[in-house]
Amino acid sequence: MVAINYNKFKWQICGDLKVTALLLGLQHGFTKYCCIICEWDSRAWSLHYSRKYWSARKFLEPGIMNVENQPQVELSKILLPSMHLKLGLMKNFVKAMNLEEAAFTYLREKFPRLSEAKVKEGIFIGTKI
Repeated sequence: MVAINYNKFKWQICGDLKVTALLLGLQHGFTKYCCIICEWDSRAWSLHYSRKYWSARKFLEPGIMNVENQPQVELSKILLPSMHLKLGLMKNFVKAMNLEEAAFTYLREKFPRLSEAKVKEGIFIGTKI
């Protein structure tokens, strides 16, 4: 980061999740705490769609929660790219939502041509989007 003078310009970063993990010093591959934002446990298979809250990452300290190196950028300067909505984040988000709350109703109104079954399963791909 010295070569690109990040500390002077404080750019916002938008990239693939693997690149973002690299810049934040996270371990690569199949890891237990793989999320750059929270402490989502990728090995807790039974909780993937039922647990609605995973605690936020409070620090990125090497040796704790799959952090290998010091972060090269600030977490607040990272923007998640919209393409990752198609890669599963949207599905996880919708499956964890309470279907009776206003947030789900709003989402349902934004995609009126999708069937109720597709919205409940988080399938937001295809020509109707």
